[in-house]
Amino acid sequence: MAPRTTHPKHPTHPVLDTRALNRATLARQLLLRRAEMSARDAVAHLLGLQAQNVKPPYFQLHARLAGFRPAELAGLMESREVVRMVTMRSTIHTHTAQDALTLRPLVQPAREREVTYFRKGLVGVDLDRLAQRARAFVEAEPRTMAEIREELLQEWPGADPQSLSVAARCRLPLVQVTPRGVWGRSGQVRLTTVESWLGREAGAPQPVDEAVRRYLAAFGPASVKDMQVWAGLTRLREAFERLRPGLVAFRDENGVELFDLPDAPRPDPDTPAPPRFLPEFDNVLLSHADRTRVIAPAAKGRAWTGNQAHCTLLVDGFLAGLWKLKGDVLTVELFGDLSPAQREEVVAEGERMAADMGGADGDHAGRLSVRFGSIRG
Repeated sequence: MAPRTTHPKHPTHPVLDTRALNRATLARQLLLRRAEMSARDAVAHLLGLQAQNVKPPYFQLHARLAGFRPAELAGLMESREVVRMVTMRSTIHTHTAQDALTLRPLVQPAREREVTYFRKGLVGVDLDRLAQRARAFVEAEPRTMAEIREELLQEWPGADPQSLSVAARCRLPLVQVTPRGVWGRSGQVRLTTVESWLGREAGAPQPVDEAVRRYLAAFGPASVKDMQVWAGLTRLREAFERLRPGLVAFRDENGVELFDLPDAPRPDPDTPAPPRFLPEFDNVLLSHADRTRVIAPAAKGRAWTGNQAHCTLLVDGFLAGLWKLKGDVLTVELFGDLSPAQREEVVAEGERMAADMGGADGDHAGRLSVRFGSIRG
């Protein structure tokens, strides 16, 4: 169990140190041990998978699920049981169909605020009319963003083209239709509304209290600010306060109040955490205001080079390096020294990952070689 020491400023709240938070988060994220869970159930449990690029959702599930193969998620994409769309933090996520219909309405206020940042390019544009015209256009058949932009410019030729695109993306729940996002296939981004793609109307927004409980189940223990960063929403304090009687409260080592579900797993901080190869933009690295539970201060910012995000490696539960799979070579760039046993574990996990994920849409084509060095070389 996690330590039960209290914080001196808040003696009624037990303190969870960094390792306790790390192990709890890894358990919720299915990263302490691979789960015997379907891909669909995992996507629902994790409230979606960050998906700016096509491959990351597949690698996220491989790191988390026993026996996962890319064809499982690809099949869900093709059967429209999961979809790719802009939701939290104005980024593309892979969601179950049900979450696509209810989570997008929950974060819609944030998408509406985003449009205001582009108001100088939208002078004279009736946003309700824009949404109406764009909806009719994409529901007639899926369109590229360039085609949507050209359609809107016909009515507002003096508007800024990029601003028109942003307004359409923010005002409408647009999904990327297949074959985009399907492992082993390619296709440019074509968009239609989630209602048209799924053949049913969006329901009411997911109740915020339910979203809080689901967030804690997947990312807790967490602060109000943590969830606000994950969702891209503000003013969530009221929801946490409503739920407080049914939650448990902790403090981190800085005295920040953390909330959690009473029966959620909080493993012993010394629980072994096996190495995991994660793709760029993995949820576990992006979904808290304070990311030190997974990213030690010395590793902060090292998952990026300029605007380029790198694939990441966890060792003992923390960010420990980067990786790149090219041809038959998996290159692992470490941030620090590992013990011989840890290096052996990293090699074994890398070989497993490449063997499972180096197929039709992967980069590995033959016998794999794992080497330690710079991925920039």
